[in-house]
Amino acid sequence: MSVLSFLFAIGVLVAVHEWGHYIVARLVGVKVLCFSIGFGRSLWSRISGPDQTEYRIAAIPLGGYVKLLDEREGSVPAGDQHRAFNRQSVSSRVAILSAGPVMNFVFAIVAFWCMYLIGVPGLKPVVGAVAPDTPAATAGLQRDDLIVAVAGRPVATWEGAVLALLDGVLDAERIAVEVDRPGAGTQLVYLSTGRRVSELTEPGALLPGLGMQPWAPQLEPVLGEIMADGSAAEAGMQSGDRIMAVGDLPLNSWGDWVEFVRASPGELASVTIERDGQLRQLPILIGTVLNEAGEEVGRIGAAVRLPEDPYAEYRARQQYGAMAALEQAVTRTWSMSVLTVRMVVRMVTGDVSVKNISGPINIAQYAGYSASVGISSFLSFLAVVSLSLGILNLLPIPVLDGGQIVYQLLEAVKGAPLSERMQLVGQQIGIAFLVLIMSFAFYNDLTRVFS
Repeated sequence: MSVLSFLFAIGVLVAVHEWGHYIVARLVGVKVLCFSIGFGRSLWSRISGPDQTEYRIAAIPLGGYVKLLDEREGSVPAGDQHRAFNRQSVSSRVAILSAGPVMNFVFAIVAFWCMYLIGVPGLKPVVGAVAPDTPAATAGLQRDDLIVAVAGRPVATWEGAVLALLDGVLDAERIAVEVDRPGAGTQLVYLSTGRRVSELTEPGALLPGLGMQPWAPQLEPVLGEIMADGSAAEAGMQSGDRIMAVGDLPLNSWGDWVEFVRASPGELASVTIERDGQLRQLPILIGTVLNEAGEEVGRIGAAVRLPEDPYAEYRARQQYGAMAALEQAVTRTWSMSVLTVRMVVRMVTGDVSVKNISGPINIAQYAGYSASVGISSFLSFLAVVSLSLGILNLLPIPVLDGGQIVYQLLEAVKGAPLSERMQLVGQQIGIAFLVLIMSFAFYNDLTRVFS
């Protein structure tokens, strides 16, 4: 699923990007020699059209290109010289170069628009556990608080709340959070980050760093499925038994029971259970297994009995009509673009963790996960990656569209093209920078896989 979803996503997004270059080049009269999805050996190709353009799919699906007629890359017949890229005006060349990233932004708007038309499932931003001595606890956040706005920005789901909190962390040391508290009405609290931005912006670190978690049900200590070869079955425990106490220690939740079991490998415990309205005491020898770190932890081979849908009243769905969905899509595209640019800038200054840079392995994992969740999730994934590609290609790095645009603008100011030597030096610097970025990306990917 991950591989197929990744290949589909990359194929679509590269095609969209390169089609932007292609269509604008055609519109301004530049001859297109090749339109390729992928690099390397050709898997499929076809030559068609009045210009005999080659359309091809290549073996390495990590990008693509549009090859334009250009006198700097070889001799051009006299009859076609007016159609060479280098013969066009600066404005035409900039339009061709910027069309690829622009199409990525347009695609993101379309993907978000379709997503909001279909409907976006999510969970209401209701606060769950609040850790003591953390920014959330100091601010006065409490379990069951419904977050309605962050820094004056209304939020409807946890996804929106997290993005708004991340934006707030980049903005200021204190974040104004408006909550609706059961029995107390609207409250305004202020979250002081209290930690370096780089720590809070590491993947998955924002909410734990602030000291809060999304709401989750407090499961009762009632047994569900019992494994036949586990300690619970050997002790005579049955599905439906309620764990009341261990020795003299009363238990109030399934979490209390799990914490005790994991901390007591190999121990013999006296457990008080309630079955059919009667209390019974059962001795149980807690089994031993190794956790991910190779440490011994306790295990009894029993699962919790889950309610039918503990999240039913906490579900939210964002769905709009055509025009309202378009407005939401444009707003989402703008806010995500601004946030991404700010994150990139702060990475350069060292304020944001470079662990946020993802490579193909992590992107493939997200592609498979989002595709398995549903069409809305996959559309959101496509939109976010498309935005990232658009912004990445606009960076002023010579081997990217943004760097080539800078060359054209410098030519307009100078009145003549940059020397070939200057362009070559710029290309070498750009390649070195991209290699550095990809090294970070692969390192982060492998760290996530093996940690």
